[in-house]
Amino acid sequence: MPGNSNAPHGASGLHRIVVVGGGAGGLELVTRLGRRLARRGLAHVTLIERARTHFWKPHLHEIAAGSIDIHAHAADYLAQSHWNGFRYRLGRMVGLDRERCEVQVAPVLDDQGVPVTPPYTRGYDTLVIATGSHTNDFGTPGVREHAIALETPEEAERFHARMVNACLRAHVQASAGAPQRVTVAIVGAGATGVELAAELRRALRLLVSYGLDRIDPARDIGIHLIEAGPRILPALPERIATAATELLRGMGVELRCDTRVAAVRADGIELAGGEFVPAQLVVWAAGVKAPAWMRELGGLETNRIHQLVVRPTLQSTRDDAVFAIGDCAAAPWLGHDGTVPPRAQAAHQQASHLARQLPRRLRGEPLQPWAYRDFGSLVSLGQYSTVGHLMGGLVGGNLWVEGLFARAMYLSLYKLHELAVHGWWRTTLGTASRLLTRRTEPRVKLH
Repeated sequence: MPGNSNAPHGASGLHRIVVVGGGAGGLELVTRLGRRLARRGLAHVTLIERARTHFWKPHLHEIAAGSIDIHAHAADYLAQSHWNGFRYRLGRMVGLDRERCEVQVAPVLDDQGVPVTPPYTRGYDTLVIATGSHTNDFGTPGVREHAIALETPEEAERFHARMVNACLRAHVQASAGAPQRVTVAIVGAGATGVELAAELRRALRLLVSYGLDRIDPARDIGIHLIEAGPRILPALPERIATAATELLRGMGVELRCDTRVAAVRADGIELAGGEFVPAQLVVWAAGVKAPAWMRELGGLETNRIHQLVVRPTLQSTRDDAVFAIGDCAAAPWLGHDGTVPPRAQAAHQQASHLARQLPRRLRGEPLQPWAYRDFGSLVSLGQYSTVGHLMGGLVGGNLWVEGLFARAMYLSLYKLHELAVHGWWRTTLGTASRLLTRRTEPRVKLH
């Protein structure tokens, strides 16, 4: 296999570790490696990332609803690299030369088309691909043109701006004697779709309470959650789905299961049976896949949704020097059929595992396999409601949870990510700062 040698090839004589993608797993990994290896002069650690700031993806639905301020939770890659000893390089990976051990990066242009960085290559001795996943539209007509996928903070903010505009428009028209409903259609009732539906219901009620008194939240706001399968949350235990269904219906969310979307239009969605659902806003959350360019990445093995197929060591099947973690990796679930599901807890565990294993690789020692530990699933249904179950040694078995305790456990997942990235001191100060700020601002973003 190419890339089997552990000998350093950089001009400085140090082993070069390159991580592509600064999502939850990628950023945690380079932060840990920067502290353990780069600061001690044991390796060069570089992050290649197309964005300038990091935001925890499971919180994107709250940005879309306006429940949290993106600037209070974003981490600046350049500052993070300076504080933790790794190097951050702006850019988007577009190719891989495994013979030369080089990553090919596209040029970065500003909003006027002027180059910020030219195209370049980056040599590596160990490469970790952590590029995450994209929304899978399954070839449905109109999705790219008329739906928002909430894949990035920018898309979440764009959705929120459109939502506020829809409410203002409805208020003005109602004042003129022509009432209009504010309707959101969410396609896909996995965790993202369910959490967004619940958060939007709460946020829209808060939004219209700030002077938009011509809108009746019970009558003039509609949220449709559409799922092609027989129930919501198809990847989670049925008991969680049942509890979430009851809570959503109690909030006034309209659920449509066994319903396939045939097309998305500018004014709503067409269902496979011919019915049309009017909607000013459409969110597509019906599935994920790895970036399409990965299927031709240096001849590495990929599956049908473009994920890189990796072994238990998280090394690609065709190159020992190339690893993959997070949503872009098809990692075997040891002791189970199939691969590890694309969850934040999996990316967190993989980053922690590689942070321990890559120093072994530098010393020429064999790598230990990674085994996924499923700690359960939690689904947030607004600020005060969460349902799910906890598993493993944490609770001594399988514990079903709901309400404020479940909400606290859900929030703890983000705190674990913050601790891995920022450490105890910065996490504590950041949390306290956000708590104080929320006391002086509206409970929902109004613009």
